[in-house]
Amino acid sequence: MGTSITFKRPDGKDANGYLANAARGNAPGVVVVQEWWGLSENIKGLCDRFALAGFDALAPDLYAGVLVPYHDTDAANKQMTSLDFMDATTQTVRGAAQFLAKNGAKVGLTGFCLGGAVTIIGATKVPELAAGVVFYGIPPEQAAKPADVKIPLQAHFANTDDWCTPQLVDGFEKAMKQAGKSFEVFRYDAQHAFVNEQRVSVHDRAAAELAWGRATEFFRKHLG
Repeated sequence: MGTSITFKRPDGKDANGYLANAARGNAPGVVVVQEWWGLSENIKGLCDRFALAGFDALAPDLYAGVLVPYHDTDAANKQMTSLDFMDATTQTVRGAAQFLAKNGAKVGLTGFCLGGAVTIIGATKVPELAAGVVFYGIPPEQAAKPADVKIPLQAHFANTDDWCTPQLVDGFEKAMKQAGKSFEVFRYDAQHAFVNEQRVSVHDRAAAELAWGRATEFFRKHLG
């Protein structure tokens, strides 16, 4: 349904991504950020689904063409740890947001795993954004302080998650509330990456569909 495109970062460099357009011409935009595997078919499929829901969706390729197989967690971890999160967020993700906002559309940001952490960083550093939806990802506080979040956030976390643990989620929720931020959080009796239907071992359709409905409703509220 979508297509591969090249767009400009604020620094003038080219970045690549997958774009799926809604049927209407004046649709709001959603930047969709990958998991630590790269720009997978699952992420492209989510862009297609956002387009069907009425949003122009663009997933930037933060790994510049590298796609890690689902079984190779060592390679995925190596790719993620070598990623410059600040450059990825303030240049590649911001460039994607600017691309979607070029006709005056409101733009949201969402991401999964690695992309969830990028979404929170983006909420503090990308001025083009109007709202964000986080899926099971939290960055270190030195990367993005809750007090610096500038947009309404919604977040979805799994109760069985050894990366974004329930304790980490509780701490982030507490910090967001203490900072007086617009934040709603949902927890699911599921495993990390429960939205990824390509990963049968962790996918939870009921939880994924519930989260999807909440996310699209949230974006319609804040993006139009």
